[in-house]
Amino acid sequence: MRVIAGKYRSRILQSLKGAEIRPTSDRLRETLFDILTAGNPAALTGTVWLDLFAGTGAVGIEALSRGAKMVHFVEESKPATELIRKNLQSLKIELGFNVLQQDAIRGFGSLAKQGVDADFAFLDPPYALTELYGKTLEALAGLRVMKPEGVVIAEHEKRFDPGENPGKFVRYRKLVQGDAVLSFYRRGTA
Repeated sequence: MRVIAGKYRSRILQSLKGAEIRPTSDRLRETLFDILTAGNPAALTGTVWLDLFAGTGAVGIEALSRGAKMVHFVEESKPATELIRKNLQSLKIELGFNVLQQDAIRGFGSLAKQGVDADFAFLDPPYALTELYGKTLEALAGLRVMKPEGVVIAEHEKRFDPGENPGKFVRYRKLVQGDAVLSFYRRGTA
């Protein structure tokens, strides 16, 4: 697993052995960031991110590599949280991040108290825990931690759909790549 582009391009990221976490593949991450930058490499400069169920931190680190000014990594697992810190340290990233060892929903409360106003949220709960998609999107819609025009991206299995209109969000794009899917949401009305 590596950083795809930007300041830390081609640098290796570590993962945990076993099935405790399932990192977003390099190919899917590359597709995600190609969509978000749409040919403008500076499109993410100065943005704020929430990397929820962060696992290895690969998505948030990719955002930092491409110019994000702040990434809030939210991960419940202690070994994964330690891995995120290790990956950040290995790249000598010292600023522009916050690592919270909490479940995503409690993490939103902490982020709201900090006055976080994110441009992007990426959520990738364990595929088997499908109920977390709806719960997380509902909680995210209920707390002020994202800009009104912010984008939420959910990675999920092709055989599961988190829905067209979870909470106050409306899906505006769906991209299938192999067995994985990226669903893109914005606030809106159904």
